[in-house]
Amino acid sequence: MESVEAADLCMPPLNTSCRSMSVTPEAMFIKTLLSCITLLTVTLDLLVIISISHFRQLQTPTNLILLSLAVSDLLVGLTVMPPTITMLQSCWFQDKISCALMYLSSFILTSASVGNMVLISMDRYVAICYPLRYSSMVTPSRVQICVSLCWICSVIYNIIILKDYLSQIDLFNSCYQECIVIINYISGAVDLLLTFFGPVTVIIVLYVRVFVVAVSQARVMRSQISAVKSITVTVKKSEMRAARTLGVILLVFILCLCPYYIPSPTGQDTTGSVESSVQIWLFYCNSSFNPLIYAFFYPWFRKAVKLIVSLQILQPGSREAKIMLR
Repeated sequence: MESVEAADLCMPPLNTSCRSMSVTPEAMFIKTLLSCITLLTVTLDLLVIISISHFRQLQTPTNLILLSLAVSDLLVGLTVMPPTITMLQSCWFQDKISCALMYLSSFILTSASVGNMVLISMDRYVAICYPLRYSSMVTPSRVQICVSLCWICSVIYNIIILKDYLSQIDLFNSCYQECIVIINYISGAVDLLLTFFGPVTVIIVLYVRVFVVAVSQARVMRSQISAVKSITVTVKKSEMRAARTLGVILLVFILCLCPYYIPSPTGQDTTGSVESSVQIWLFYCNSSFNPLIYAFFYPWFRKAVKLIVSLQILQPGSREAKIMLR
């Protein structure tokens, strides 16, 4: 019996070694599926980044926030998803520094995504509720400052949250191949409030206000028939279409976060369980869903992808191409 148990260990002579995972067809299928999701995430988010960065017409305040969101999603696909897949392999060794950096980057990117979502909801709130003041209130320079502050605050905040874990990482991971993160109750409660409940509440309140105002404006505009008003209607429809699209993005974001955060206030511990893995990967898959939503709802993204794939962006003057129909 002891020899069998020893054979199951990654490092048989060591009692503190992790148990190896048997390679089954189901396990190989899961790893292949997750690898495809990772590749899709990186490819689609890279297309979003190239599209907004290359074409001048796409460099609007709203799209600058989408660019920041795409960057965080791309980094999730490059730095978080691959190590998570690799840890599913039997006896994969990861040193403590790499383990700490993986969790730190995961937490930072998560917070940055949440911050970008809040900025998106604020942008749509101003665009719909204060349309005449939007261009003066929301400028590219102000958006760049807000996005930069979002990333800086995410880095500082998560270093503080993980301070105890980073300083005592050897105590938390007793197994040589183990890579888990444990956060104390106070830090966990603060993180739950600031990363989930607080932002989600702000997003929901702002979007309820957006759609209430949009419905009332639509009723007023339908009663107007003049040519000048018809132009205004077109602009409002464009803004409302953007609000609906971003509303779908925010809804998917909330649905992906809920399974991950809901067990926390109920006191459930799902660490290491199958449910925990599903929750984490559903969270990560939000980085794949965002560009898919762009492809379905944004004509400019589909047109930009065609120009990128056909290499027409290499032609002189391609940056000035008319991507968005006004």
